[in-house]
Amino acid sequence: MKKLFSFLLSFALLLALSAADVRAEDVWPDDISIEAGGGIVMEASTGTILSGKNIHETFYPASITKILTALIVLETCELDETVTFSHDAIYNVESGSTSAGLDVGDTLSVQDCLYALLLKSANEVANALAEHVAGSIDDFAVLMNQKAASLGCVDSHFANPSGLNNADHYTSAYDMALISQAALQNPVFVEIDSRLYYDLPPTKRNPDGLRVYPGHRMFKKNLAEYYEGCFGGKTGYTTLAGNTLVTFAKRDNMTLIAVVLNGHQSHYRDTKKLLDFGFDHFQNLAAAEFDHTYTSIENDMTIAGLPTSELSRLQLDPAGMLTLPVSGDSSTVTSQLNYDLPNNAPPGAIARVDYAWGGRSAGFAYLTINTLEPDAAAMPASLLRQIADITAAESSEAEESAPSSEPPELERIQVPSIVWKVLGTAAAIAGITALLAAYITYRKRKEEEARRLRRQKRMERLGTGSTSLEFDLQMERRRREMQEGRARQPFQRSTQARRNAAQRNANRRRRNTYRDR
Repeated sequence: MKKLFSFLLSFALLLALSAADVRAEDVWPDDISIEAGGGIVMEASTGTILSGKNIHETFYPASITKILTALIVLETCELDETVTFSHDAIYNVESGSTSAGLDVGDTLSVQDCLYALLLKSANEVANALAEHVAGSIDDFAVLMNQKAASLGCVDSHFANPSGLNNADHYTSAYDMALISQAALQNPVFVEIDSRLYYDLPPTKRNPDGLRVYPGHRMFKKNLAEYYEGCFGGKTGYTTLAGNTLVTFAKRDNMTLIAVVLNGHQSHYRDTKKLLDFGFDHFQNLAAAEFDHTYTSIENDMTIAGLPTSELSRLQLDPAGMLTLPVSGDSSTVTSQLNYDLPNNAPPGAIARVDYAWGGRSAGFAYLTINTLEPDAAAMPASLLRQIADITAAESSEAEESAPSSEPPELERIQVPSIVWKVLGTAAAIAGITALLAAYITYRKRKEEEARRLRRQKRMERLGTGSTSLEFDLQMERRRREMQEGRARQPFQRSTQARRNAAQRNANRRRRNTYRDR
């Protein structure tokens, strides 16, 4: 008996350990610490937050502010526009702050200014760009706060384009990651920010021009701070902010954004920890490779006698990605449809599928309509969106309708998942058939509206009143007049013929009388 008890206890312990191992796979990695006051590492393509410290606590950003300044300038200006440096732009800076040596009256192109802004971190250039875009520094600060809010920033307030000390100028690691993510989506920003040097044209104080270099040390191969895959970012420092640093790095199909705030000579060490943690513990997966929830309608099925291949087909955008722990199980990913699409959504997108893993946002993919016959008339977008709803919702309802338990005296029956998929697909087909009927009704209404418009145009040409009754009376009167006209025409023709014959006879008699004489 004791042996049996020991065996059962050992077996129970083994089961507990196995369960613990399984649960450990679902735990989000978080074994990292940094010295700075705040920091974050985000995957740029999916927006997934991999790790962070005090990500919503506010700090002074210093010159990493210029990432937002550059983004606004790129979205509002052409690169060949001319920027003229005013007295306020040159002298409305702190004494001893970083400068490109420009003077009042100097002119540079917007492109030249952006290189001086991001590589040299020139504060007078930030002021001049702000005046060029908005007319004044204060008005440009309004644009900065509007842009930050549109990107989803929740902790920031910006007071100037340079990041120089100001009690009302602050941000968080989370907000700076969002701003940096938006900047990376602009190819011109990436091109400028990743340059190792740039030659500015001659100016008053630099008649031979000026070569500017970036201050970021992690993408310079000849420096000890060099980090493999790093291709850009922005440095910052003020007495209030301490060291701040934004860094971009790419390896394989992952692009990471690391933000460090309120660092004290630890910003490069902290950034390396954040990047190493991201690349070592996470991976990117293409959503379309494993998620078939919204694209499971078979092309050989028919709807109201028409194959679905002749209508439209749902597909996930191949660019959609998920960021998961390397040890994570993709089968535990959950998804949700979101119809609030941004301006940069791909053509044909009808919804965005948002993914989560372990309660954390893990990425997204756009659900698009692939029209197999581009010349065919497109169905209304509202109907297409409802198709997506039915395809997902009906399948989900069918799966949830499976019985959770059986009476204790009966053996539990496991229904194969394929059964629920078939039921879900059948329900989806029924729903789509209803939508197709709605579409036919929609087309009939459009034809009736077209006939009504044609009728209205004819009423206008006839000069009738605005009522249908008057129009009908007018049309009836016109028809009677036309019928009476056709009835009179034969009589009129016969009368004229008799007159012509009488005239010919009279002429003939006169000629005969003349000959008889």
